[in-house]
Amino acid sequence: MRHGKRAPDISDILPSVRARGVLVPLLVRPNGQPETFEIVAGRRRYFAAKSLADERGQGDPLPCAIMEDGDDADALEASLIENLARLDPDEVSQWETFSRLVRQGRTVPDIAATFGITDLKVKRILALGDLLPKIREAYRREEIDTETVRHLTMASKAQQKDWLALSADPDQYAPRGFQLKQWLFGGQSISTKVALFAIDEYPGLITSDLFGEDSYFADADLFWQKQNEAITARRDTYLNDGWSEVVLLEPGQYFHAGDHEKTPKKKGGKVFIAVTYCGEVECHEGWLSRKQARRAREGGEQEETAAKPQRPELTGPMQNYVDLHRHAGVRAAMLDHPAVALRLVVAHAITGSGLWQVRREPQRAANETVTASLAGCKAEAAFGKKRREVLALVGSPDEDGVVAGSNGDAFAIAGVFARLLALCDDDVMRVLTLVMAETLAAGSTVIEALGNHLNVDMGTWWQPDDAFFDLLRDKEIANSMLADVGGKLVADGNVAEKVKTQKKIIRDFLAGENGRLRVETWLPRWMKFPAESYTSRGGFRTADQWTQVQPLFVRESIRARAAVLSSAAAQIARAAPGRAGCRLVVLSSQCLAREIPTPTRPHFGSPAPRRVACRGAPRMGQLSDRVADRARAASPLHCRPLLCHRSRHLSPCVSGTIPLRLA
Repeated sequence: MRHGKRAPDISDILPSVRARGVLVPLLVRPNGQPETFEIVAGRRRYFAAKSLADERGQGDPLPCAIMEDGDDADALEASLIENLARLDPDEVSQWETFSRLVRQGRTVPDIAATFGITDLKVKRILALGDLLPKIREAYRREEIDTETVRHLTMASKAQQKDWLALSADPDQYAPRGFQLKQWLFGGQSISTKVALFAIDEYPGLITSDLFGEDSYFADADLFWQKQNEAITARRDTYLNDGWSEVVLLEPGQYFHAGDHEKTPKKKGGKVFIAVTYCGEVECHEGWLSRKQARRAREGGEQEETAAKPQRPELTGPMQNYVDLHRHAGVRAAMLDHPAVALRLVVAHAITGSGLWQVRREPQRAANETVTASLAGCKAEAAFGKKRREVLALVGSPDEDGVVAGSNGDAFAIAGVFARLLALCDDDVMRVLTLVMAETLAAGSTVIEALGNHLNVDMGTWWQPDDAFFDLLRDKEIANSMLADVGGKLVADGNVAEKVKTQKKIIRDFLAGENGRLRVETWLPRWMKFPAESYTSRGGFRTADQWTQVQPLFVRESIRARAAVLSSAAAQIARAAPGRAGCRLVVLSSQCLAREIPTPTRPHFGSPAPRRVACRGAPRMGQLSDRVADRARAASPLHCRPLLCHRSRHLSPCVSGTIPLRLA
């Protein structure tokens, strides 16, 4: 154990050694030469005995305990334990010892437990490894104070070199302490030397000193925009080169090499990009945390990575927020579709559900923020208004109560039944629709099926509010949303910014503030119908639910279109007298054909074909209008029903049309 260049203080033990000699054996070990040993523990006792021998002109043999060969880690621990008990060594010596222990397999908790100090103390000592050797030696010689060294451990190597140059120059002032922190992190001058982009591409003003040796960017905001774009390009390059992951650290967050191990690309090493407040960018290639590196060496990281679930795209409160707002929008829209509600009631009655007992949806919010957001949304206000109307229809005295889910007795049920008997069918359907809406389960697959079938426009019922942005905490997703609102250039220009900054830019676009062009209608992909994900990480239950049921509704849509087209064509056949033995062929946009026999009618007097229900025709009969409307409702494509006389061949289907021909 080294004490630097200072000799150990033996004044406290010298009287005892002079009176009684050395009683506690020294701890020694072979140093590689025959009959030669080096002291591991007991250096102060050795110097005390040596001082006494110099006084008397002769020395007595010292008792020694010999350690086994190769036990370097135990030797270091023994040395440091004794010196900690006697005299605190300098921190640089502790760093040298701790770093050697780390290289020999000791962990931070192991070292802390061995020497009776905290993990934080060990980490602070190991952080000295981030310093240049010249700075460490100056700290050992007590030429640099502790506060200055703490700040220098957060500086980049280039900043440390600049600080050493200032310290060595008698005509310059090297900042120390709090001033050093301002010099490292608080300065507004950004040197052109730190730019990743070509200086010629910078459109702003660049200032230089009198000698033209150093130049700086005058517009810090413009610099960061260009620098972030360059960081994005650098990250994409690393990924294209085959690196498994590129970790972009928060601005000002320092990369601690002591907490990581060098790992090559082929073994899963990552790239860490650190960005300082003064604009300097450092790319640390081929690193893994010590825990990940240990797993990689043991050969089990691939299996664990495959089994370990990825971090979900949405947090629990955000998923709850999305579920409740989508639920509110869907059930508010369903109130205008009583026929759909009736069919949904029948489906619940046949198959049952978690709410069909009957219980209303409790709309439980994850926290007070979501509760306040839901209470103030437009969909809930519209739903509440129609619920009060239904409560008046059923004669409920509580106009702010609920319709479904009451725990009344038989007399109460008879009273409601008598009230419903006095209502017309339309009013009963209104009551039934609202009951179905109150018992619609939030966050369920039914919400996705119903919302897509009704083509619900969530923009009518919801706008981004404070609660939405408070729950948005994923930087990658916030950057994707920024790309949706402001474009890819704006998103790339702010890719390294904190989530808070990117959310502020999104809100500026939505409000048209701070020079941003206002975006009138924007819906996050989570809120649209159908819902979409921003990442491939998974964990978005809403999108998974729609993917599961989407094929069911595609098949039903094809059948519905074919049925409507067949009905429309049958009306054309019945409206054409004299068409005996005709055969009707219906061709839909999905190439679904079916034949419908038509009644025997007398033939037309003229064989020339005539066109009916042609879109854009100057004159259309009442029947033709009705048929054309039904055909257009059956398919989003442009429908042009054609009636041809005695033709058994169908002309090719023009793209975007559905021909109906009578053969």
